[in-house]
Amino acid sequence: MRLNRNIMVVVAVCATGLLLALGLYVVPTDLSTSGPAPASARAGDPNGSLRVSGDPLAAQSVELSASEFQQFKVKPAGERLFTIQREAVGIIDFNQEMSVPVFPPVQGKIITLFDRAGDDVQQGRILYTVDSPDLTQAGSSLISAAGSLRLTTRVLERAKKLYEVQGISQKDLDQAVSDQQAAEAALQAARNAVRIFGKTDAEMDRMIAERKVDSVLVVRSPITGRVTARNAAPGLLAQPGTTPAPYTVSDISTMWMVANVAETDFPLLRLGQEVNVSVNAYPDRIFRGTIVNIGASVDPTTHRISVRSEIRDPKHELRPGMFATFVIRTGQAVRSVAVPLNGVVREGDGTMTVWVTADRKRLVKRSVKVGLQQDGLAQIIEGLQPGELVASEGALFLSNALTAASR
Repeated sequence: MRLNRNIMVVVAVCATGLLLALGLYVVPTDLSTSGPAPASARAGDPNGSLRVSGDPLAAQSVELSASEFQQFKVKPAGERLFTIQREAVGIIDFNQEMSVPVFPPVQGKIITLFDRAGDDVQQGRILYTVDSPDLTQAGSSLISAAGSLRLTTRVLERAKKLYEVQGISQKDLDQAVSDQQAAEAALQAARNAVRIFGKTDAEMDRMIAERKVDSVLVVRSPITGRVTARNAAPGLLAQPGTTPAPYTVSDISTMWMVANVAETDFPLLRLGQEVNVSVNAYPDRIFRGTIVNIGASVDPTTHRISVRSEIRDPKHELRPGMFATFVIRTGQAVRSVAVPLNGVVREGDGTMTVWVTADRKRLVKRSVKVGLQQDGLAQIIEGLQPGELVASEGALFLSNALTAASR
């Protein structure tokens, strides 16, 4: 009896172990049946033909049917020259070195204004007129000097005739000559004084002939350009050198582009370098210029340095205050593999990827190293060879499909 009882205990223990073993085998099978979809499940495809492989031990890929593949643009990776350049933003301004404040030569009240801000003027054009007491005084002196010269000239002529008949002495003749020469010098000085006010020789001759002083001072534009500021009004007292000037005229054949460049790019800059400037107002235009000034100090807050470029603007299209982008070439161009920007995806971990295919059916995600971005193309430094087929559009959709399938 005791032997039979021991045999039964042994049999019961063996049966229990067998059931536990069977249970451990069955549970994973049931879980796999009711758990996530297999690796070939559909991901973002209404027709159920797009198949995603999310095996972490294999290359991540997506298989497309022939009809689906037509919806993606696939093209060979090409090569192009990428220019080593730097960019900065800034604003357009007048060329301050070619801007001239137009002051009157003497104090006076403004009478008439002829141009407004924004008007284009030629050199010598009348901008405004001034009623000048100083001009009145100078004109009076001119008329007086001219009268003295006429008088001394007649006296000298009579003295010469009297001297011929011994009517006067040599001393009297010499005195007459001296007086006439002094009158000539006084007249010349008076004419020079009036000429300072902008009067021409013809205008001075008319003042002398009519014995009438013209007190209206005409102020003309010293250069050809555009009126960039007008701070005058009729009746306003204008004085030389007292700011603001009644008018400011600027030569607009060239403009300034003032950019703030990162201090890390400072060693790459030098005077005379060619720059390309684009503005929002003309997105398809490139304006050419050169660097004419590099700031002497760095802003301690922004750690940027001011760089001024002189931009050629023959059509006078640029306006001060325009937002502009400054692009400067800082090195030799390099030839590299190029992929359209739409074919490059930035993953959540910061890596850059492209989708590559060899059979136009399976697309494989591949990590690459991206460099410059120019003209809608990304420079691929590592991870891709020229001629390999890459998805030039739709890469983001493929990455999203792979991410959704792996969840």
